[in-house]
Amino acid sequence: MATVLSTQVADDGTRTTARRTRRRVTRTLAALAVAVPTLAVTAVTPVSATSATASPTAATAPYCGIRWGSTTKTAGSLSTAPVVTVRAGAHACYDRLVIEVAGRTGGYRVGYVAAVTAQGSGSVIPVAGGARLQITVQDPAQDPVTLRSSYLPKDRSHVVPVTGYRTFRQVVWAGSFEGYTSFGVGVRARLPFRVTVLPGPGNHSRIVIDVAHRW
Repeated sequence: MATVLSTQVADDGTRTTARRTRRRVTRTLAALAVAVPTLAVTAVTPVSATSATASPTAATAPYCGIRWGSTTKTAGSLSTAPVVTVRAGAHACYDRLVIEVAGRTGGYRVGYVAAVTAQGSGSVIPVAGGARLQITVQDPAQDPVTLRSSYLPKDRSHVVPVTGYRTFRQVVWAGSFEGYTSFGVGVRARLPFRVTVLPGPGNHSRIVIDVAHRW
């Protein structure tokens, strides 16, 4: 009888140990099942973040490296050196207007306006395009000695031909009065522009206005 009881106790102990082992294995497998998806999600997250960071950098790169802005630009003061010629040119990233002065230019004021107005009278001058630049150089359009006109375009509504230009739509004459000479430039839209003063040719100087093809 003692032998039988001993055998039963041994069998019960074996079954209990087996049940405990099975429970531990089950808990371990469940923990692994939860951990594996978490690890997979964590591995993907850095790749997504890197892509999101790189994309805006490419999108904000300026056109042709241009950072000119579109606010009004002014410089200098009045001069007696007269305007003698005006010309335009189309370039890879911008359209250019050049105002040449016989001597050292006084200065300029260039900015976008609701309407181009004539020097002296202030009357509105129609200009084609989605936006208008008024260009005023602080130089007269007459010889300071003879007082004769130093510059007057043949066609006041089309100072220079700009057909086929990407940005310029029209260049108009806005007159000259009390030492100030003005032009209006119709452009495709309000776009970045810059103004520079260059020496030459000879003892002349040039006021150069570049308007970008786009932002």
